[in-house]
Amino acid sequence: MSGTLPSDSACYVYGIVPADAPAPEEVAGVGDPPAPVVPVRHGEVAALVSEIDPRRPLGTPQDLIGHARVLDAVAAGRTPVLPFRFGAVVRDTAAVTDELLAPQQERFLAALEGLDGLAQFTVRGAYRQDEVLREILEQRPDVARLREEIAALSEDASRYQRIRLGELVSEELTARARADADELVARLGPLAAATARADSSADQPVNASFLVAEDRWEEFERAADGLAATWEGRIDVRLLGPLAPYDFASQLVDARGRGSWD
Repeated sequence: MSGTLPSDSACYVYGIVPADAPAPEEVAGVGDPPAPVVPVRHGEVAALVSEIDPRRPLGTPQDLIGHARVLDAVAAGRTPVLPFRFGAVVRDTAAVTDELLAPQQERFLAALEGLDGLAQFTVRGAYRQDEVLREILEQRPDVARLREEIAALSEDASRYQRIRLGELVSEELTARARADADELVARLGPLAAATARADSSADQPVNASFLVAEDRWEEFERAADGLAATWEGRIDVRLLGPLAPYDFASQLVDARGRGSWD
C-alpha cells in the first residue's frame, strides 16, 4: 500500500514492525469486511495497516478481536512488534509515513531491537469460589463462628453480622489473591525477561504477564502447566501466548527506546 487512499477510506494502524517483516497472511483484521493487512515502510521500520471506512464506528467485539488477531499472529511468527492501542486511525498512507514513522523512526527501531526474540505470555487464574470459601472457613475460626451465628438468626436480626461477614471474606480473598499472585511471579518470573502484574479483580484474582525469550517458551509453558497442576481444583488457570507485548512495549517507547530487558 502506498500513496493516498480513496477519500472514503482511512488507515487503521495495528502496530510497528521492522521494515523487512512480512505482513501476516490470511489474518482478518479490523473492518467489515476486513481489508488485507499490509506494511507501510519508512527506512528501517514499517506500520502494519489496513484500509477501513472512516464512516463506520469502531468498537465491535469483532473489531477488538481482529486487532489482537493481527498483532498476535505477528508475535507468533517470531517478529518483534510494537502494538498500538485499539482504535488508531490515520488519514492515509502518506500520513502514516510523514506523521507517524518519519518523526519516531529511531525510537521505534530502538524499541523493536529491545523486543527482538521476545513475546508476551499472560497467565490468568480464577478461583473456585466454593473451594476458597471452604479454605477460609477452615483457616479462620472467627469467620466460621460468625457464619454459624448468622445461620441461627433471622435476616433482619443478622444484618450487621452479614455485613461484617462480607467484609471479612472480601479481605481474605484480597489477601489470598495477593499471595497467589506472589507465588505466580516467584514461580514463573525467573523464566522471563520482565514481569507485569495486573490489578486483581473478583473474576480474575490472579493475573500477570511475562516477557519471555523465544528459547524459553517451552520451558515457560511447562512451568505454567506445573503451577496449574499445583492449583488444580482451587484455581482455574489460563495461559495465553505467545502474544504481542501489549504490557511491555510502551515502556520501551516511553523510554525513547533506551530500555533494556537484559
